[in-house]
Amino acid sequence: MKRVITKIGDIFSAKVDDHTKKFFQLIAFDLTQLNSDVVRAFKSSYPIDENPNFSVIVNDDVQFYAHCAASVGVKLGYWEKVGNCQDLGEIEHIRFRTTPDYGTMPGQEPVLVSSNWYVWHINDLDFTHVGRLEGKNRDAHIGLVMSPVGIIELLKGRRFPPRYPTFE
Repeated sequence: MKRVITKIGDIFSAKVDDHTKKFFQLIAFDLTQLNSDVVRAFKSSYPIDENPNFSVIVNDDVQFYAHCAASVGVKLGYWEKVGNCQDLGEIEHIRFRTTPDYGTMPGQEPVLVSSNWYVWHINDLDFTHVGRLEGKNRDAHIGLVMSPVGIIELLKGRRFPPRYPTFE
């Protein structure tokens, strides 16, 4: 299998159904989450055969931020690298969240709503325990390292992971 090298600014195209695709961009590496890639996905969908200018793509509204391994998604055929743009937007404001309430033992009921949240910024090795998510922390994105399937589900506007606790 050919080695896929990704770098900050790379733009990826992912098919979300038979007729449309969406784009996302690698904007950082986060030491907080296994030095994983941080991507920002854009809201607009495009016909499969349309290739918008990169400046149009990166100036779109952001749908979500997520951690993943972008090269794995390319290797497995979930998306393709289509170019690079050094317009990365602002990353200081990006906030992620996690909770120890995710996951269950056999026979245990999952926690559906958590009030035990931690938040952090990219490369901020100190997680901040905030308890209930309030104010700006409600905008924090799930901080798990997502599989390629998870990224595609999020691009489709679906909840992923489906059993991850909510905050209300």
